[in-house]
Amino acid sequence: MIVFAAFTLVACSRDQEKAMKSADKNFILKVANEKFAKKKWRDALSLYDRLSNLVAGTDDYPNVLYNQAYANYYDKAYRVAGAQFKSFAVNFPKDNRKEESAYMSALCYYQGSMDYNLDQSSTKSAINELQDFLNTYPNSEKSKNINTLIDELSYKLEFKAFENAKQYYKMGEYKAATVTFENVLDDFPSTKLRPQIYDYIMKSQYELANNSIFDLKEERIKSATAFTKTVMLEYPNTELSKTATDLKAKLEKESERFALLQKDIEKRKAALTEKQKKIAEHEAAKQKTEEQLSKQIDAEKRAKQTLRDSAKVATPAPAISLPIK
Repeated sequence: MIVFAAFTLVACSRDQEKAMKSADKNFILKVANEKFAKKKWRDALSLYDRLSNLVAGTDDYPNVLYNQAYANYYDKAYRVAGAQFKSFAVNFPKDNRKEESAYMSALCYYQGSMDYNLDQSSTKSAINELQDFLNTYPNSEKSKNINTLIDELSYKLEFKAFENAKQYYKMGEYKAATVTFENVLDDFPSTKLRPQIYDYIMKSQYELANNSIFDLKEERIKSATAFTKTVMLEYPNTELSKTATDLKAKLEKESERFALLQKDIEKRKAALTEKQKKIAEHEAAKQKTEEQLSKQIDAEKRAKQTLRDSAKVATPAPAISLPIK
């Protein structure tokens, strides 16, 4: 039995080598199909790749492309398989395997969707492909699970957006966290993560209000308090509601403390204003006195100068002048 199995293995290996070196299209196709039937995907693919140009434009081409797509799918080369299935559906619209190929193309995109923590462009493409199949074949038996697949992929996008927003919260960037979580709600209004998102928004707004600068604090306390009320209305008798009640009470105490602080600051401002007013009045009076004194001194100087000038005019010049020996 072992000898027979070894002989068979050697024979299969020889057929593969012969087919890879052969120029006989029919022989290569025969060996490729045998490998495909035995689920030897890599061997089948290496031969189908050789056949692509040899059978192009012939009746064998649809079968080669179809099997090639499935071999790549089972070999988990989803991107290549998806492109091949789509090519089949587009190029052979009258083939009874068109719907199957269109479905498999969409399924390949689904299988090729990356994990949520990686780039999600493949996930978005997969959703579009699945939706296209649903629109094209709304009554197909295969359409029954399409919505489930779309929901699964959509949740992956939601969860990625949710995790991105959480990073802002963990870093203490509460304003950015609030905005990002609100964007998640806008982008995914039916998200199942709404309770968790509400929890993070509520806590972010609480932290933002508590650690706010003076000029924005009152507004942020009001906004945070209003959101706790929204949570209490939408999720009554839940743990989330209990958290909202607790934060609301803390915010109200903070609001009272801040109101007292505002009054104290206003009082100090008024006292400072009054003090500055008195200082200004004192400085004005001092300046006025100095100006008056300066004017008085100037007036006295002018009066003295006038007297000196008058004395010069009143004193007559000598009547005669005598020569001096």
